[in-house]
Amino acid sequence: MELVMIFDMRTPTFGVGREAAYAAALDMAEWADRVGFDVLGFGEHHCADDGYNPSPLVLAAAMAGRTRQVALRTAVLLAPLYDPVRLAEDLAVAQLVSAGRMQLGLGFGYRPVEFAMYGRRVEDRFALTCNTARLLKTAWTGEPFTYEGRPCLVSPVPEKPVPILLGGMAPKVARIAAEIADGFLVPLFPPKVWQPYRDACLRLGKPDPGPYPRQGPTFLWVSEDPEADWQWIAPHILHVLDSYSRWTAEAYGTPQGPYAGGMTAETVRESGAYQVLRPEAVVALARELGEHSSLYLTPLFGGIDPARGWAMLQLFEQRVLPHLPRTGTKPLWGMQA
Repeated sequence: MELVMIFDMRTPTFGVGREAAYAAALDMAEWADRVGFDVLGFGEHHCADDGYNPSPLVLAAAMAGRTRQVALRTAVLLAPLYDPVRLAEDLAVAQLVSAGRMQLGLGFGYRPVEFAMYGRRVEDRFALTCNTARLLKTAWTGEPFTYEGRPCLVSPVPEKPVPILLGGMAPKVARIAAEIADGFLVPLFPPKVWQPYRDACLRLGKPDPGPYPRQGPTFLWVSEDPEADWQWIAPHILHVLDSYSRWTAEAYGTPQGPYAGGMTAETVRESGAYQVLRPEAVVALARELGEHSSLYLTPLFGGIDPARGWAMLQLFEQRVLPHLPRTGTKPLWGMQA
């Protein structure tokens, strides 16, 4: 089982302050490394009124200095918004300071306001992302190259290149991931999204990435009193869902997917994607998921008070972690060991 701790660093007005959130995130990353988490995950968004982290590589590098073993995965970095040559340099340094623990999940983006901020067109997002993935591999050879007529040399480069994962759910993303990337990120989407990637890998003569890793809930909270804790957690969940609802409506005209509107604390809880469970129920869930799976914790979700996050993590360490299926944990998402 892959254990993942996610940080998006949202801090709405009713949540914790931003300096406190970032200080707690660094401490929690150090804790996750100590107790044996496999991955720290970082999203990226811009122009967010709740402060969603716009700089995943900065936070990842800071956490690299506080940890020793855990992988640092962008899930996802919005590739179309970057100069790919500068991105190659920043990632090379991040890989060096982390002793080879970076994992680069590249995403395509969808919010028009983000593209406008960086002078890019939403319509070009597929080509921009694929070109970035290709250029990074060229840049990390350490050889001179030309990009858009510019003479380039990325130096230093790490001995271990950063693995590149493409993130998305469209079949064409799955197919291009098999062709140009080192893996495919589709966490929290239906298993059917994985099959086109697996088929493309086999067609290209690449190793079989295996079946889709089973997924834990989008949000999981360990609690001694789920009913009481749900009452104060629900506003944080609804804030996050409302934000995604507005963002997808801006991009597509109407809210999309699980953010299609009509969300209440009751309907969200009934969906099963957001769960507050007693320790023994979390253990049962983990055993049902099995070893080829991912389990996510987000202790600062939607601006949750770090004190409450720490209480949850301590309960997880004492009552859940010793009972998880953790033998033989290996890279997921089609990555080669």
